[in-house]
Amino acid sequence: MRKKNLEGFTLIEILIVIGMIAILAAVVLVAINPLRQFAQARNSQRTANVNVILNAIGNRIAEKQGIFTGEATCTTPLPGSATIIGGGASEYDLRPCLVPTYISELPYDPSTGSNTCTSADCDEVGEGYDTDYTVMQTAATGRITVCAPNAAEPSIEDSKSYCLTR
Repeated sequence: MRKKNLEGFTLIEILIVIGMIAILAAVVLVAINPLRQFAQARNSQRTANVNVILNAIGNRIAEKQGIFTGEATCTTPLPGSATIIGGGASEYDLRPCLVPTYISELPYDPSTGSNTCTSADCDEVGEGYDTDYTVMQTAATGRITVCAPNAAEPSIEDSKSYCLTR
């Protein structure tokens, strides 16, 4: 009588391996935490954007011998309190002062901002911008602050808005 030699895995062995793979996948996902990674990437972009805006303002002031305003396109001085940079009625329109001489286009917040400007004056139908960044100039010191208030990401513990002052 011959013994049958059955080859292969039993159902229990396969289920154990699937369970181990699921546990390892869960551990890897917790370690990587994609929500936190995306939030950190957005905050890196916000930091770069705030720096770019502040550098462009500084370049304009340096070129204009310490005065921000001057031409017909840029007549309003920087606000004395934190005001959103954008083309809306209650926002500070920074674009005519900086684009295209000091910066090619105004950057905007990666999660909530927008910029649909394609023409030089951003006055065509459907064009507009709202950076969701704020700008202000302190009257006493003349220092300029640009902030990214949305840098306080819920998926990053202890995160807060990001501001840069010069």
